[in-house]
Amino acid sequence: MNDTMVTVVGNVATTPVFRELPSGPVTRFRIAVTARYFDRTQNAWADGHTNFFTVCAWRQLGVNAQGSLAVGEPVIVQGRLRVRDEERGGQHWRSVDIDAYAIGHDLARGTSAFRRTGRTMDSSLKERSPVQGTADEPEFELPAQSSPQSHVSASASESAVDAGLETGLGAELEREAAPVG
Repeated sequence: MNDTMVTVVGNVATTPVFRELPSGPVTRFRIAVTARYFDRTQNAWADGHTNFFTVCAWRQLGVNAQGSLAVGEPVIVQGRLRVRDEERGGQHWRSVDIDAYAIGHDLARGTSAFRRTGRTMDSSLKERSPVQGTADEPEFELPAQSSPQSHVSASASESAVDAGLETGLGAELEREAAPVG
């Protein structure tokens, strides 16, 4: 397959529009990508030309994009580039679309909080094997209490878990944990 894959970094330019189609859910929005360059005459960064792309996110990516994106937010979009030419009302129109494979916030310009979708904690607990240490589920042991002595012999990953428990993130880590597979 000879598709043109692109990765663009820009800002969400229009409100994401979610639709349920017979082929599945889709979210469409436009992304504005502005080139930046250093203007030596003014000794400052300046904005260049802005390109606009229509992004289509299908199925679960579309559902998640609709719930996660808003106008003005910096995003990174990766997907297949499509250039369409068409005649509408006697005029020639050209549009550049991206069928998105991945969309995410640009963390170079801010922070984002990730939340998994799909299975809830109750369903993931029911699907777990009742026997600990089976091949499909790694066995993790959390310390009962965090103490200064436990940090002396703890590995780096155990120390990270201990730090999370001390700051109240341990319950969040346990709540978000789900088996892979």
